[in-house]
Amino acid sequence: MQTVNCPGCGAEVSFRSSAAVMAVCEYCHSTLLREADAVRSIGKMSSVLEDYTPLQLHASGVWQGQGFALVGRIQLRYDAGLWNEWYVLFDDGTDGWLADASGQYMLTRRMPPEAAATASVNPLPKFETLKPGDGLFFDKYRYEAGDVRTARCTGGEGELPFQVGAGWTAQVADFRNEGRFLTLDYADGYPPSVYTGELVTLAGLKCQLLRGADEIGRTADKYRGKAVPLGCPNCGSPIAYRAGMASFVVCPSCHSEVDCTTSTAIVLEKHAEVEALQTSLTPGEVGTIDGKPYTVLGLLQCIDDDEDEASTWVEYLLFNEEAGLLWLVEQDAGWDRVRVLDTWPRMSTAKTAAFEGKEFRQGFDYESRVLYAAGTFNWRVQAGDTTRLTEFGAPARRLTRETSETEIVWTLSTTVSRSQVAQWFKGNKALAEAARLSEARRAEAPTGDLAYCRKTAWGVAIVMWVLNLPLAFFNGRNFAGLFVGTLLLWAPVWIVEHYTGERKSGRDGDGGDGDSDGGGDGGGGD
Repeated sequence: MQTVNCPGCGAEVSFRSSAAVMAVCEYCHSTLLREADAVRSIGKMSSVLEDYTPLQLHASGVWQGQGFALVGRIQLRYDAGLWNEWYVLFDDGTDGWLADASGQYMLTRRMPPEAAATASVNPLPKFETLKPGDGLFFDKYRYEAGDVRTARCTGGEGELPFQVGAGWTAQVADFRNEGRFLTLDYADGYPPSVYTGELVTLAGLKCQLLRGADEIGRTADKYRGKAVPLGCPNCGSPIAYRAGMASFVVCPSCHSEVDCTTSTAIVLEKHAEVEALQTSLTPGEVGTIDGKPYTVLGLLQCIDDDEDEASTWVEYLLFNEEAGLLWLVEQDAGWDRVRVLDTWPRMSTAKTAAFEGKEFRQGFDYESRVLYAAGTFNWRVQAGDTTRLTEFGAPARRLTRETSETEIVWTLSTTVSRSQVAQWFKGNKALAEAARLSEARRAEAPTGDLAYCRKTAWGVAIVMWVLNLPLAFFNGRNFAGLFVGTLLLWAPVWIVEHYTGERKSGRDGDGGDGDSDGGGDGGGGD
């Protein structure tokens, strides 16, 4: 480890990694460039936005049996959000990167150029030809492009293995194969640098020295000690937002989009004046889910592209400091609980996805469009945003593939009863009344038309057996016909029971992404 004195303030600055070429002074934010045994200041690095992440410099963990520590960070911004890249130093002196995007974490190491060239079946693609969904055969696996985006560095701290200055831009494409992760980094041109690794969790990495929930809440709304303004720069109305977690705000008064990731809030684009949407939940409302308090950050009203019978639904983004992001989706038919998947399903056939040992057959495929947004989000959301949704499986437990222009996100949704949602938000009278009416309807007519079908099937089956059973006993040849007839009689009822309630039930991947990167990866990232 090399320790030098900062030319700007005299404080000690350490280079722990032999591969690090620059470091940012913790005290005055001077950027020090290491040249042989000397260092020189090349200006000041912009401050990072202290977001919701529990990670911080000097946090440590274990990956693949090797201990590591976080020694640097750069913050990268794209059109719809931002994410962190943490520079990792392993105990053996090698390095890597831990990407941190909306509660998802990817740990990768750079492959030697010679190994990367031989591992790819075909020449690596050029960045301008890539789009989400493109396939790449690499090192015996078929990867699929999940993110393709251009980002610029807006801040940094600690040690870094390359020189990062104002306006430094990276073009990156992330690929997935279930839990495997591969990044093509075109920052230095073509051919790209190749990083391989996997999706990880902080618990799985046995991370230590993480920031606590109290510290996150205390510092998350600041740039190096400066609070982010909380007034809409378009109309002056006060804006309530989740500090550091959700920094893209739709003003409830004038419907302007406000970006709070800059030191001065900026109006991005004024929404058309629309009437406020009456929804079951409102931003700021708190419910208790799985024993943890979740706050409603924002909501989206979406519509599908069915010309004959368009349907709308509302998606709610919720957040808990420890558990992270959660989505609830409200439709006429009921509620769904949705989570963004870290490990992607595997497409066992063109129409079948395999996940956690089960097969999910493809169902509806349609386009979702955002009609209205209110509250705060961890990515930039706009009325008119579109996402392609492909559903797999029955409504009770369904996978959804969400595809936008820059990203693919997979989510898993499970149905939730109205009474359960009312239990989560006990102070919400509207939810309690909806649950009461639902229970009353169920008691009066448990399954509506399906109940009538079952009664009819029972009646016909009984009559058929009464009339034919004596003949079957006499000639001994009609039993098979009776069984087949009963099966044909009940088959439609069983099929309807299995798929009852199947409906288009969009998930906005923005999140995620989300961009889910949302619901997704909501704020997506490298």
